[in-house]
Amino acid sequence: MLVRSSVSDGCTAAGPPAPKQDGGYTLKAQANVVLVPVSVRTKHGEVIYALRADQFVVEDNEVPQTIHLDEDTDSLGLTLVVLVQCSRAAVMQYANLTGLSTMLEEIAGGAPRQIAIATYGKEPTLLGDFSSNSDETTAALSHLEPCEDSEAATFDAVAWASSLLDERKDHNRHAILLISETRDHGSHKKPADVIAALGQTNTLVDSVSFSPGKTEILNDLKFGGGSGPVGLLMMAVNAAKKNAPRTLAALSGGEYINFTTQKGFDNGLHQLSNRIHNYYLLSFQPQASSNGSPVDGLHSIRVRVPDYPDAKIGSRESYFSGSLDTPN
Repeated sequence: MLVRSSVSDGCTAAGPPAPKQDGGYTLKAQANVVLVPVSVRTKHGEVIYALRADQFVVEDNEVPQTIHLDEDTDSLGLTLVVLVQCSRAAVMQYANLTGLSTMLEEIAGGAPRQIAIATYGKEPTLLGDFSSNSDETTAALSHLEPCEDSEAATFDAVAWASSLLDERKDHNRHAILLISETRDHGSHKKPADVIAALGQTNTLVDSVSFSPGKTEILNDLKFGGGSGPVGLLMMAVNAAKKNAPRTLAALSGGEYINFTTQKGFDNGLHQLSNRIHNYYLLSFQPQASSNGSPVDGLHSIRVRVPDYPDAKIGSRESYFSGSLDTPN
């Protein structure tokens, strides 16, 4: 997961994006420090421990960066929004979520935590505000229930959760645990807006998702649609239209897991917990362009460990910097 600011130079991520403008939207950021959580495992899935900063190669748009490795991630606090879809196909999945309270304790571990619980269909609803008290979190989770709603505005809900996190202004890891189906239904927020905002604020999205039923897939094919890719951001947008949770997780550095049963759900959260407690937190300051500012746009991030060429590496894939004007 990600921290807001734990690097030695004290730089922090940029603030929230500027308001939407007529004819498109404009996003502003300076991305002083880019945070990159990285998991490194053997091809058999075993964690590779005790790597040094000089063993990692981090490329920003294919340009190698000078990186910093945080040596004490276990002590970092966690500020988390648990965001659960209550509508549409979620109605059939609520019986599988009974172990969520216990699994959240495993995810948070012994680190300080602030956890908020929310549900959404057309709009998000806060069931329990940020709290460090596990009993309060459990009480909020007890209010989770299916809702009669034909929409599942995932992008809107993630944008709302991201704004809640940004308002905290703490130095914890900031993350969203998204439990939803794979498709967005009814959001007003544009995918590009949400993707860029997550990249600006160093917010991580972990997604545990279920696939919609056959009828919903046919409705998607009948009423859905999207434009062709235009650059890196538009490719991300198109991917998000097909599978919003997977794209948001990949771009922000989170984990994406599918489930169909309670056992699959519990195993998925256990996998998340294992990753959270066994990761490296890298950071770098993007190289400036000729005018002294980072290069505008969505940046691709690639992480390699040359000493372990066959390792399975999980990491954040992008961040956003500068301004973007686009109608989609």
